[in-house]
Amino acid sequence: MVSAQPSVVAHPPPTPMLCIGTAGWSIPAACVDHFPEGGSHLERYAQVFNAVEINTSFYRAHLPATYRKWADAVPVHFRFAVKMPRTISHLAKLRACQPLLEPFLAQVEQLGEKLGCLLLQLPPSLAYEPGTALLFFDQLRQAYHGPLACEPRHISWFGESVSRALRERHIARVAADPARIPRAALPAGDRSMQYLRLHGSPQKYYDAYPDSVLHHIARHLLHPDSRTAERWCIFDNTALGHATANAFAMLELTRSGKPARLANLP
Repeated sequence: MVSAQPSVVAHPPPTPMLCIGTAGWSIPAACVDHFPEGGSHLERYAQVFNAVEINTSFYRAHLPATYRKWADAVPVHFRFAVKMPRTISHLAKLRACQPLLEPFLAQVEQLGEKLGCLLLQLPPSLAYEPGTALLFFDQLRQAYHGPLACEPRHISWFGESVSRALRERHIARVAADPARIPRAALPAGDRSMQYLRLHGSPQKYYDAYPDSVLHHIARHLLHPDSRTAERWCIFDNTALGHATANAFAMLELTRSGKPARLANLP
């Protein structure tokens, strides 16, 4: 007699953890009623969103004590993305950066487990040179083993060979909007993390995203993928405060695990 074989239940791949927030934690006047009262702006922000991108680190160094203060101000589940200094990306252009990397990493490590990832944004004029770029990434990876996202903007960075090199070093290529070329709108490199930077469209930094675009983004964020552990969605259209309203809308769209209908938001 042949015994019955146990049935195999196919489980769908999980939906990645979502990190949704804005570039910076300012609270626009139009959105103030959506935040609790009392505490610093960061404390209030972190009771609504679970992630933020620190952009000020691009322009100037922050004391280790400042990073510790920020980490202490947010819940245990909250995560910071920290933008790497322009002295590395725009001035040194990834060359001979060891003296610049060491103090920066010593500062951001004060965030502890709340350091979600590092973000490296490259200037539009910086073409991909394997000898320079890969040496820099290898040096960075020797000193820092956490999640890392790179936002290149020169067309030479968007070939498959570059994506393979990033993937080998566990570096995610940012999906940016507006995209300079179609490939720049798509995540690439390491798939364990995806990082979306939404700068506003059609006018960067100033325009809000319409509901139709937010629904499209939400469907991507909620798409199951066994290769991807987390997806970041950071709104950088901060000039007129639209980033916060768009991030609120994205929270509402993704909260139930499937794109929802938007309620009235500022």
